[in-house]
Amino acid sequence: MEKFLFIIREDLNMLKDFTEEARQRGMVEMTRWVETLAESWSYIGGEPLAITGRYVNKESVVSDGPFIEAKEGVSGYIVIEAENLDAAASFAQTCPLVLRGAMAIEVRPMLGPCQA
Repeated sequence: MEKFLFIIREDLNMLKDFTEEARQRGMVEMTRWVETLAESWSYIGGEPLAITGRYVNKESVVSDGPFIEAKEGVSGYIVIEAENLDAAASFAQTCPLVLRGAMAIEVRPMLGPCQA
């Protein structure tokens, strides 16, 4: 088994405009999907991320994110174990918010200490 990081990407500006009801609906859908991860796969952990934060580089600290020049930003992460990248990506495709087009999941293999 290998470890994989699911990087949850969403339109952070759109998230700022969500009503509390819409936010709760999305959280319920994600919670149910994560429960299937825990039942069907080797769910290790994960958390949603706040929309605000700091972007630090050599020259400065930027405090008014989103922090990349793109529509999407990282809104959370999940770590799982799966047989291979194809298996991990296949499960990421079952996320209801991905299926609806409301988010994307970047699936990345995690390197162990001997691989780094």
